[in-house]
Parts: sequence; structure tokens; C-alpha cells
Amino acid sequence: MSARNDIKSVSRRDFLRYTSVAGGALVLGTLLPSITPAWASSTVDDAANTLNLFVSIDNDGTVNIVCHRSEMGQGVRTGIPQIVADELCADWSKVNVVQGLGDEAYGSQNTDGSRSIRRFYTTMREMGATARTMLENAAAQTWGVPVSDVFAENGAVVHKSSGKSLSFGELAQVASQQNVPEVKDLTFKSPKDFKFIGKPVTSVDLPKVLTGDTVFGQDVQLDDMLYASIERCPVVGGTVKAFDKEASRGVANVVDVIEMPEQSFPVLFKNLNGVAVLASNTWSALQGRKALNVTWDLGDNQSHDSDAYLAELEKRIVTKGKSIRSVGDAYKAFDTADTKLEATYTVPYLVHAPMEPPAATAVFKDGHCEVWACTQTPQSTQQNVAGALGIDKSKVKVNVTLLGGGFGRKSKPDFSVEAAVLAQKTGKPVKVVWSREDDIRHGYYHAISAQHFQAGLDEAGKVTSWVQRTAFPSISWTFTGTTDEPQTGELSLGFGDLPFAIENLSCETHKAPAHVRIGWIRSVSNIQHGFAIGSFVDELAAKSSVSPHQMWLNLIGDDRIVDPKTQGFKYENYGESYDNFPIETKRLKNVLNELMAKSGANSPTADNEGWGISVHRSFVSYVAVATKVKVANDKVSVLEMHSVIDAGRVINPDRVKSQQEGAMIFGLSIALMGEVTIKEGAVEQSNYHDYTVLRMHQSPKIVTHIIQSDAAPGGVGEPGVPPVAASVTNAIYQASGKRIRALPVNKVYSV
Repeated sequence: MSARNDIKSVSRRDFLRYTSVAGGALVLGTLLPSITPAWASSTVDDAANTLNLFVSIDNDGTVNIVCHRSEMGQGVRTGIPQIVADELCADWSKVNVVQGLGDEAYGSQNTDGSRSIRRFYTTMREMGATARTMLENAAAQTWGVPVSDVFAENGAVVHKSSGKSLSFGELAQVASQQNVPEVKDLTFKSPKDFKFIGKPVTSVDLPKVLTGDTVFGQDVQLDDMLYASIERCPVVGGTVKAFDKEASRGVANVVDVIEMPEQSFPVLFKNLNGVAVLASNTWSALQGRKALNVTWDLGDNQSHDSDAYLAELEKRIVTKGKSIRSVGDAYKAFDTADTKLEATYTVPYLVHAPMEPPAATAVFKDGHCEVWACTQTPQSTQQNVAGALGIDKSKVKVNVTLLGGGFGRKSKPDFSVEAAVLAQKTGKPVKVVWSREDDIRHGYYHAISAQHFQAGLDEAGKVTSWVQRTAFPSISWTFTGTTDEPQTGELSLGFGDLPFAIENLSCETHKAPAHVRIGWIRSVSNIQHGFAIGSFVDELAAKSSVSPHQMWLNLIGDDRIVDPKTQGFKYENYGESYDNFPIETKRLKNVLNELMAKSGANSPTADNEGWGISVHRSFVSYVAVATKVKVANDKVSVLEMHSVIDAGRVINPDRVKSQQEGAMIFGLSIALMGEVTIKEGAVEQSNYHDYTVLRMHQSPKIVTHIIQSDAAPGGVGEPGVPPVAASVTNAIYQASGKRIRALPVNKVYSV
């Protein structure tokens, strides 16, 4: 159901129930579309098209704007209100941002997939314009003049001829009695008149972040609260055989020891099998956990070995696979090509490792549960907690704290389920604290993968044949327990949507069963696909003795709209309308050309230095990256990085810049060091000493460039990641002559 045709007035009581804002006089609401990840449609209520509430104006002029998405440093609690406030013509100094509770009334609250702005830009403009219209009508009524004689400006409505004005606070009561206008009757600002949209507005949370006056998931404190530390089975699917409850209970301040409800496949967002130790403080809970001496039935996945598994994928990937998109006869063209090139690329398991590990606190009383969590998905938290407790989701209240990083990990509400289950069993408030070791060893992992490419070129160096294959365990397995091959939604992430003008093309997949919990991580399957495609293009350039820049332009071809659906692929386009968000080769080439013009990637370098480039479309945005490295004494040093992003209409360029910088660092961590290994079914890594992320001394100079346009807003949080790894390994080749096809780089060089 479209929000554009369903803006309705709502009761003040409902607004207060959803937002906990007191004192407002003008309240607005709208219906919003439900947004569900393609791979999670079986676990999210598709009927989330209910009343949503965003704007309230107090009698003192305070404009309360609800942010229904989760803030994890990306700036959404600033960006969403910026849009509303601009169309409202509000005084930004009087805007109060309210964090929305978890409720289906808001439409989707899933803060993942880089969707917050691109999905809610139009709706938020409508909300602001609706509020402004009602205030202007109230002023016209008060003065007894036509509404055409008044206009809103900077938190007040002004009478054109006399210059007199009434503040929003003075008009709030009268405005609340106005009929909510139809969307078709609204007027919207011209982009040239935007006051906040497109401008660098400081984060509304920055002052509190700087002073420490914030509440993250780990900060929640309740009276009479117990702290829980859970010993979870090291192998997914394993179960508890025995444990020493009395030894654990003998530790000072340990209050209880509870075996978690035993779960079976599919893993979904259920608690993992294990034993919880509850104490009056975190330290005692951890010490009691050490005394448990649990013995396990490790189950079928105890034989999983990531090295052996990857070797199997590499062997399988060089054989012909299941076709998902084809044009012409790629195999015949390859056989008759003048020059041939083949390569296999691999990416290991990865884990999110946010600075703040998962944490949730829950209270269960009188059949109701209240949760405080650093969650990206409050509605999914509400639904899964309700399911675990056997109560209706209307009896679950979810409070969203700030998140100390998320990257997709905190959109899986298993940690909130754990807290709720223990609160129900104990009758007391319970905080479940994940240690860093818990976070690394019991996460939802980015899929291990292998990609194989082969291309044929004619005498002139034109690519006449392209075959690409991919194999990795699917996220869908987490929800089904049976899926054993990549799914269309994942293949739509940088693989089946290859934007190249090649006459003979074959895109294929192979089976890959799962043995650990698989989940989405920042940019999801674009990670392995962006690395492989970006690397292979560079290899083709070297084979053809043309510049990488020119090879990219040759492969992308003329300006056009690329539609993979015309070649048999059921492309999902990040859940967006293809009419509004087509694959435009002109925009892809523009970011690449801008990169080459701004970065200096064409400049000469020292003998042991080199530039590498790559470009990728993901989350309906376009990003190009150039990296300069130095290779000396078997060590890679990253010296400089440039990125160019075209995300259409940009709301807050300061946040876009920060997101691009963060994506460069995140991508460098993956490229240089990111690796989770599995032996006997268990994760070998445990903390930042052996699952390393980029340190300050490794971070290069980072320069970002933004191409602003009137195109619909695209994603920002994730699109910067996919081109990074290939730009790094391509630069290493230029500096050293050595190709790295298996990530991470530190398998070959120190970093």
C-alpha cells in the first residue's frame, strides 16, 4: 500500500503510546510500506502496513520528529529529521528527535540494506509538507485570510502583506484541529530552496556522545538486575550433555544456573544451545561460567573444516555450473578466442566484530516483556521474543538504544531472545552480556566463497566471452536449515547484475551447504563478487596491455540501461522498482572517470608503489575506489585511498563522507586481515588479537568525493565496501607484480 495515498490523522493517545512524547498539540501519521529482506521474508510479518506516527508540535514550539530507524553511527537520527524539518520549514534549533519504539505501526524498522533514506525520503517529505500545510491553514483561519496569503518559514507562519507571524507553538492547538490534507493537494519545495536537505548538518547525538551522556546496549541498568553470561555450544547444532551446576553456583554472587532451551534447525534467530550463569555482577557471571565444565554432543557439524571446505569449493567451481543468466554462447566463443584467461578468487568466513558486542536487557512481568537492546531490527526483536516466550507480540515492548556499530550483526535478535527467556525463567530483570569472545565465536558469519572466471579475447583485445561462477553457503539456510546453494537475492548482489556489454556471457552457480550460522554483513555478497570481478578486470587489462581504466570502460560499453531480466535472470534490484533505480552505465562510468580525474591514480609512482582501481554498483548507488600501496620487505603499506560515490540525492553530505571513510576502513580490514577459520566445527578466533581489524597506524589518507544529482536517493552505508578489496590487490600487483586471488592479503604479505 502506498504511503502517498494514505496519510491520516491519528489520536494523540496513540502518538504518545508509540513515541512517549508528552505535551504535543499537533500529531501526524501516515501509512508506510512494509520492507522485508528477500532472504528473510519467511520470518518477518509482511502485513506491516499499519498507521505510523512521526510529527508532534508542542505548545512551546518544540517540533518532535520520530526516527523509527536505529542509530549506529551512520547518522540516521539526523538524516530522517532533516527531510521532515526541511519540508516543514522548521527551526532546526527547536527540533527534538525521538527514538521510536519497536512497532509495526512504523512500517519497516529494519535498519539494514542501506535503505533508511532511499525508502523513506518521499514519505518523510510528505510528512513535513503535511504538517506545514496544516500550520498554514491554521494561521489563515486565525487571521481570517486566504491560505495563499501565508507561508511557513523557520518555525513560524508569516502573513505576506503585513509581515506579522505566529510561531508553530502558537498555532499547534488550532493546527491539530485541521483536516489532514490529501497528498495530491500538497506542495513541495523545489530542491533549490532546500535548507537542510543536501547540507552538512551536525549529528543530533554528537554532544551526548562527546560527553558520554548516552545509552548503548551495554549501558542499560535496572534495579535488582541479574547479569547473564552464557556458555554456548562451540558447534552449531550441538547440544548440552552435562555440566557442573553446583561448582558454578559455588562462585561468589552467582544466583542461578539455567540451561537454555534446546533448539533445533533451522537456527533462525533462536538462542544457541548452552548454559547461562546469572549473577549480581558481570565478573561473577563470567567466573561462574568458567566453572561449568560443560560436556557437549557436538552434532553433525563438528567435522566442518574451513580449509578443507574451501578446497572443495575451489575444485567444484572450475566445472560448469547451474546457469542463472546467459547471452550468446560463451563456451563456444571461449574455445575460439585468440587469447584466454582464467582465474579463481576466494574469500574466507568473516564476522562483524562491532566495537560494542551484542547486549540486551529484558523484564518479564504479568505476561508482558520489555526489552532494551542495541538492535537494528526492533520489530524482528519483538516478533522473535514473543515467539520464544509464547506470548503475543503486542505484549512485547522493544526500546532501541544507540548501537556501538552494527554492520548487520545486530539485525539478528538472538541476543534479545536470550535475555527475554532468562527474564521469564527468573522473574527478574536480566542483562545478557556478550563478551568479545562470544561475539567472534558465536556470530552469524559472512559466507566463505569461491568465484571462478574465464574470458576470451580477440586479436584486438576485445573481450568476446565471459564465464563467471560463484559458490557460497546461503543466508537462506539460516531460515530453512536445508538450502544448499546461493539464492536469487544474493546473486542479485553484484553477480547476476554484471553491467558489461559482452556478446557471450554465462553466469553460473554451484552448491555449497552451510555448517555455521550464515548472515548478512556490510554489503553482503557484494564483498566476494566485487573482489572477484574487480580483480579479473584488472587481470584482463594486464593481459591486453591496456590501462585498467580503459578496460573498465571497454567492458561497461555505451551509455545504456542494463536489464539482467532480459537475459533470464530474476534480478531483485535491492527490492527497488527498476523504473526508479535502473542500472545506468553512464553513472557507473562517471564515478570511474571522476575517480581517475581526482585521485591521481594515473600518476607515476616509485618502483615499489602502485595504484589499483575498481568500481561497483550496489544498493542502487555507484562507487569507484582507487588505492595506492607500497610493497617493501614483504610488507604492504596502504598509503592513500580515494572514493567517488553517486548516491543520487544526498541528504547530509557530512554523513555520506563519514560513511565512505568508514567503508574504506571496513573494506581494508577485510582485504588485509579479515578471516574466520573453522576447525572441528568450531571458530578458532576469539578476539581482536587473532581476528584483526584495521589499526590507526595502518589507516591511510582517505579522500572522498560525492557526485550529487537529482536522481532518487540510493544507499550509502554499504556501497563503499565492495570495490575496496580489488583496488588493494590490484595496487599490490602494480607495486610488486604479484597477484593475490585469495583474501586476506596477510596470507602473502605482512600488513
